[in-house]
Amino acid sequence: MTTPDPGLFGPDSITWRVHGDPVLAVGGLRALVLQSLHPLAMAGVAQHSGFRSDPWGRLQRTAEYIGQISFGTTVEAERAAARVRGIHRKLAGTDPDTGASFRIDDPELLLWVHCCEVDSFLSTVRRAGLPLTDDDAERYLREQVLAATLVGLRADAVPASAGDLADYFTEVRPRLRLSPQAREAARFLLLPPMPTWVQWLTPARPAWGGLAGLGFALLPRWARRVYKLPGLPTTDAGASAAVRGLRRSLLALPTSIREGPHQTAARDRLAEPATA
Repeated sequence: MTTPDPGLFGPDSITWRVHGDPVLAVGGLRALVLQSLHPLAMAGVAQHSGFRSDPWGRLQRTAEYIGQISFGTTVEAERAAARVRGIHRKLAGTDPDTGASFRIDDPELLLWVHCCEVDSFLSTVRRAGLPLTDDDAERYLREQVLAATLVGLRADAVPASAGDLADYFTEVRPRLRLSPQAREAARFLLLPPMPTWVQWLTPARPAWGGLAGLGFALLPRWARRVYKLPGLPTTDAGASAAVRGLRRSLLALPTSIREGPHQTAARDRLAEPATA
């Protein structure tokens, strides 16, 4: 008998609950604007990701990767990670301040990207109303250590608890700033290029602006201050209320609309009876 492959995490994981939530995309936007505050990480994005020429393609590829790692079979997840490692291995960036070269797969940069993602995903879905206990949150961070190792990090270098994650951000904050490239990326994220007919004949522009603005509002106060945005408790309360309202609206949609393709494929795969 063969049992369907649950993938790296499986349906009983907290990862499935967090990464299957309909507001995860907002958490992804929060992660992007937080990641931009690291000058070298932002330089690497600006020099290699093609976010200016193909912003929607870059977002789609990122979402595709997260979907494959989270819900794909073990083979699919490992192949996706291998492709990313292979791409990163070939690339180098240039420090805009010093002119020094750096590797895109530098462990410091990989760790920064990972920590921004898990902090953003977890924070966003909890503020939106996904019922997770503190123990659930700790379990999620432990599960995501595996995702970090897939891109080349050592497991013992990755924060595996809320306390470790908070300590990491405290340690790295002195190295963060609003570089000219980060400022440009923020403007680009808020007003990405769209075909003229889309801008004028659909609600895409204001809808996207609302989602991107919510991603900024959900940032921690210290990060909003770096962006010269309000770092007040009232902003936190307003952002939490907005993302809760968005989640309620999305949950009212049919599952076929609000559920991602990788999540749907995983549910279908695991619903299949075992075969000889």
